[in-house]
Amino acid sequence: MEFLKSYASFLEEKLENYSFPNYPENLYQPLSYFLTLGGKRLRPIACLLGAKLFGAITEKALPAALAVELFHNFTLIHDDIMDQAPLRRGMKTVHEKWNANIAILSGDVLFVKAYQLLESYDAEHLKSLLTLFNKTAKEVCEGQQMDMDFENRKHVSEAEYIQMIRLKTSVLLGCALEMGAIVANASKENRSNLYEFGVNLGIAFQIQDDILDLLGVPEKVGKQVGGDVIANKKTLLTIETKLLANQEQLNELKKLEAEQNLDVKVNRTKEIVLAVQADKKCKEHMQHYYEKAIISLEKINCNSAKDELFQLSHFLIERDY
Repeated sequence: MEFLKSYASFLEEKLENYSFPNYPENLYQPLSYFLTLGGKRLRPIACLLGAKLFGAITEKALPAALAVELFHNFTLIHDDIMDQAPLRRGMKTVHEKWNANIAILSGDVLFVKAYQLLESYDAEHLKSLLTLFNKTAKEVCEGQQMDMDFENRKHVSEAEYIQMIRLKTSVLLGCALEMGAIVANASKENRSNLYEFGVNLGIAFQIQDDILDLLGVPEKVGKQVGGDVIANKKTLLTIETKLLANQEQLNELKKLEAEQNLDVKVNRTKEIVLAVQADKKCKEHMQHYYEKAIISLEKINCNSAKDELFQLSHFLIERDY
């Protein structure tokens, strides 16, 4: 996936050169720190690819791509606070390195910075960009609230969970792709198909992420393995495990929710997940949404090759980190 590495390197350079004020130090230093933690930069890459698909040069889509990435990092900073996560990409989260109040305010200003990047577009494009961006930002918040609400519920259905990850995670990937298409003056039909490609690919991506959270290799995943289990979060993996488990396993899973020894909690949960083959069931769901994404991608009518988007989708499904 050399082209992804090339795009990621290009975006890393742009983010490194994105300057924040020096004062107040405790407002902006956490942002510089957080952005240097790296990441796959998938959403801004998607934005650039969406623009390229319809003939726009990279520079035209760059402000939109960076806006998407700053917004995404804003959500991560706040998510880490809500989840009480100690690590992000193998490093201390902002609230751990500083404190929760600093993390909240720094995240807020990063959101504002995303809007400032969009100010560079003319009126013709700005309205469409803001309409999509605002809709997406609202939906991401709705998804995050659903995720938190699920923590206080005994049962969450597959459909409810899919709707939550669609809002919390997937719509931002669809948004990134469509924003690229907007700046490239793509038709509404093409924009819609590209958005649906992104949303369904994003659902598949999040299901894969849920699997890797428990079954991934810590050094590759770059965050605390089993974090969802420790937090007793409802994920598709835990939902499928309970649907497939026998009564004895269900009773043990219930006891494990209160287990104070985190190693025991994570390792025993993992054993049950594998025993009932819940990971296999989740991969079937992942494949379903991946196929839906490909159908939408194939509907797009354009003069450019779609190879890079096909490669991106393969990478997201086959990754192990």
